[in-house]
Amino acid sequence: MDRIGRASFLALGSGAVVLVADRNRLGPACLAVAAEVAEIDRACSRFREDSELTMVNDAGGRAVAVGGVLFQALEVALRAARLTEGDVDPTVGQAIRVLGYDRDFAAVPATGAPLVRVATVAGWRQVHLDRRRGRVRVPRGVRLDLGATAKALCADRAAVRAHRAAGCGVLVSLGGDLATAGKPPAGGWAVRVADQHDAGPDAQSETVRVHDGALATSSTTARRWSRGDEQLHHLVDPATGRPAPVVWRTVSVAAATCVDANTAATAAIIRGERAAGWLDALGLPARLVRPGGSVLRVGGWPQPEEASAA
Repeated sequence: MDRIGRASFLALGSGAVVLVADRNRLGPACLAVAAEVAEIDRACSRFREDSELTMVNDAGGRAVAVGGVLFQALEVALRAARLTEGDVDPTVGQAIRVLGYDRDFAAVPATGAPLVRVATVAGWRQVHLDRRRGRVRVPRGVRLDLGATAKALCADRAAVRAHRAAGCGVLVSLGGDLATAGKPPAGGWAVRVADQHDAGPDAQSETVRVHDGALATSSTTARRWSRGDEQLHHLVDPATGRPAPVVWRTVSVAAATCVDANTAATAAIIRGERAAGWLDALGLPARLVRPGGSVLRVGGWPQPEEASAA
């Protein structure tokens, strides 16, 4: 008999899914995930006036004391920037605001006037962390956006927290970025990989089996809007301050942690044609989808009939 329990709810402007290997332990797992999501949101949201990240962004160049959650999220974001040579950069906040993504995405107007300017990205080296005093400083005018890495960090932290609370294997998915902890059910967790985490049953997809670790998907199709005749998306190339050219509509990556999987998937969108060779050289299983729908699998990502991803 299937013992897996499942619940879903809204979280971080997207959807959260919690799976447990013992459905009788679903309640404690969900409470743990909700608590973790609330902590990350209070610390890292760029849309909340009362978040710690907003306090840093509005400090006008002054150093700000922050709590441990935001400090960890900033360290994670800077590590991602180092590992990707700046392709994943937390200082794109002002650029993405200028492009029109200046509020929770559900409230972003789908259309608008043509863009008249773009913002220069200051670069991740402009973020100064004082570990001894727990303080953060960015130059005046620089705004941080931790959206991608903070969500992945939340998935990693939430999976561990839910596993401890439930005492059984868990999978936590936040907007399609997922992490696992504990012993999985027999055969692993069945995960459907598609362009969007909430894709309908008729959407192009494939199912893989995740036994441990994490899986993340970055997509240029999920959060799109237009300004004038220009179609925009939320993955900004720090080199230009504009959305990255759409070489891949979706990139999914399996890794030991959701942070690492998300970092690699996001960088792959930015890197375009160079992404497949880069991911393969790192030995990261990845599935890259062209705008026309053709699929490239590298790093040991299984063919559909193999049904095993991590």
